Amino acid sequence: EVQLQASGGGLVQSGGSLRVSCAASGFNSDGHNIAWFRQAPGKEREVVSCINSGDNSKYYADSVKGRFTISRDKAKNTVYLQMNSLKADDTAVYYCATDLDIQWSESSIIKCAAVSDAKWYQGTQVTVSS
Repeated sequence: EVQLQASGGGLVQSGGSLRVSCAASGFNSDGHNIAWFRQAPGKEREVVSCINSGDNSKYYADSVKGRFTISRDKAKNTVYLQMNSLKADDTAVYYCATDLDIQWSESSIIKCAAVSDAKWYQGTQVTVSS
């Protein structure tokens, strides 16, 4: 069974760091595009970061550029999101997904979104106290 299990969330103070993990099972995540999304209370789910399957090109939302880093561990079949300089606005449930629509301009990802019938799995809560 294909699954993406997000974990590693928690409570952290503003300015702190946290790393969340997306462990894949039932398929080789290294051959798939993977993205992190988040949804804050009362807000729509939004993309945070994506990593491409081919060359590991990365995409970041403007709100997290320079603070968050997405990476893969092929041996562990896991994608990570390292979050530094966390702000209260980063408080949300974080999800990972692989059903993506990625758009390119030359060699850079310019858009990353979930397809309309994307499969969503259980997320992990990140709470940043101010």
